[in-house]
Amino acid sequence: MRTKKIAREVLPGEMWGIASDFVANNAYFERNYNIRIVSDLDECQALWRAVIPAEYITDLWEVRSCFQQHFKRPLNFIVVEDNEEICGLLPLSLIKELHCYGYFPGETWHGKTWLEQNRIYSRNGESQSLLSRCNLPYHLNYLSMPQGLIDSNLVVDEIGYLFSPPQYDFDIKNYFEEFSHKSIKQILREVAAFENRGVSYRYDDISDFDLMIQLNIGRFGANSYFYDRRFREGFRSLAHLLDENGWLRLTTVFIANELAAVDMGCFYNGVYTLLAGGTNSCFPGVAKLINLHHIQRACNERMQQVDFLCGDFNWKKLFHLTPRPLFLLSNLASDISQPVHLERALHTVNV
Repeated sequence: MRTKKIAREVLPGEMWGIASDFVANNAYFERNYNIRIVSDLDECQALWRAVIPAEYITDLWEVRSCFQQHFKRPLNFIVVEDNEEICGLLPLSLIKELHCYGYFPGETWHGKTWLEQNRIYSRNGESQSLLSRCNLPYHLNYLSMPQGLIDSNLVVDEIGYLFSPPQYDFDIKNYFEEFSHKSIKQILREVAAFENRGVSYRYDDISDFDLMIQLNIGRFGANSYFYDRRFREGFRSLAHLLDENGWLRLTTVFIANELAAVDMGCFYNGVYTLLAGGTNSCFPGVAKLINLHHIQRACNERMQQVDFLCGDFNWKKLFHLTPRPLFLLSNLASDISQPVHLERALHTVNV
């Protein structure tokens, strides 16, 4: 087969196992396709910019580069081309300590990458063909709906949570109608208790980034994202990138003149994304205050959507947010990936 010969000539020996399976065993490659592995940073950047739409903040190469600078994972972008046109791209990074490939840039925390809305690009919607014959270990977290993989066996990684101000005509009182009278009364009572002590806010002071780190590590210790220097400094680079582009939304809360919480988010393409935060354990329940503040702000500023990301925090379900599944593709053992089927995951969210 001509395509097999072409691919064999351009691939490093250790990666030929992937390509040979693609070419020899998939109908997808019956025509004259060329497949190659790209590890040069500049070429990977050019490929990414050519096919990944800049829809979400995590679609931006600059955002992912913040973490690549500090994790420095070897790049392995699998590119499928047809007459020099890109028809498939799988951006991988080698995560040596896990002995597998993850989605670029491989910014792991507790064995999982952190950035969400990861994409597999396939011009013809055949993502399955890019992965079904891979014989090297991969574990791809937080994928947006992969093209060509919509079936009853689709595996959910985690559930993200969204708030859409237009759904409530940008009026938080309309949103409160989602709650039972008893539930919203209790939430507002807790918020009022803080306000009676004196609540104030400070916005977009980049120096508060370090306060957020201190609060987060103080609360979670070695289980904090930021306990890992690479992740912490990657996030610091991200904060400065967002600030330089006018996208940063840093919210610092004081109660009775004492630091209570700091949340870092960004506003990009109509979406307010809450990225990370830290709370003072002396103020239990402050998360309800600050997250209700984010929702009110989104209504006031007529934002299109608030993305609270994934993470199993009880307040997210309590706040009647809209669930959005992100997906997992992995050929590792199930005890590592802990997959959940789509129907079961959504049923659990909606109970």
